[in-house]
Amino acid sequence: MHHLKKCFLLVFLPLLAFTTVHKFYVSVTNVGYSEKEDALQITSRVFIDDMDAVMKERYDIYTELDTERESPLAEEYLEKYLRTKFVVEVNGEPRTYDYIGKKYDNDVVIFYLEIPQLKYPEVSSIQIQNEMLTDLFDDQQNIVHFKIDGKKKSFVLMKENTKGVLNL
Repeated sequence: MHHLKKCFLLVFLPLLAFTTVHKFYVSVTNVGYSEKEDALQITSRVFIDDMDAVMKERYDIYTELDTERESPLAEEYLEKYLRTKFVVEVNGEPRTYDYIGKKYDNDVVIFYLEIPQLKYPEVSSIQIQNEMLTDLFDDQQNIVHFKIDGKKKSFVLMKENTKGVLNL
């Protein structure tokens, strides 16, 4: 029996050493178009703990998102951060988006953004620049999925490459 225990340790101990969960840094953004609203509609999903970490690092604020202790300033600072790190250009011109709000889904915060009165027939290109969390995590990946008028295109944006363009 003692021999079996020793054998078990020799076989399984090395395996256990490699099962520690490696945290990956990723956000997923979906960009779509509502014909009814003539609006570009954007949802961006980001891990809550990563947003808490960047709020602490950038603004020295403990947001404590999705807890009973969530800071009353959280919304204001999240929007401020998004506006500096998430930029939309239409036909090469920066466009201001409306920050609609956020909701929580398990360990993720989902941001809702919209550009109203897009004048879609005049749109030839839409560019998303997403630098969210790249200031804190070198290996942050911000995935952007465009799905507009039957056209689909996806980008993996990183610190060295923060922009993705859909040409229509």
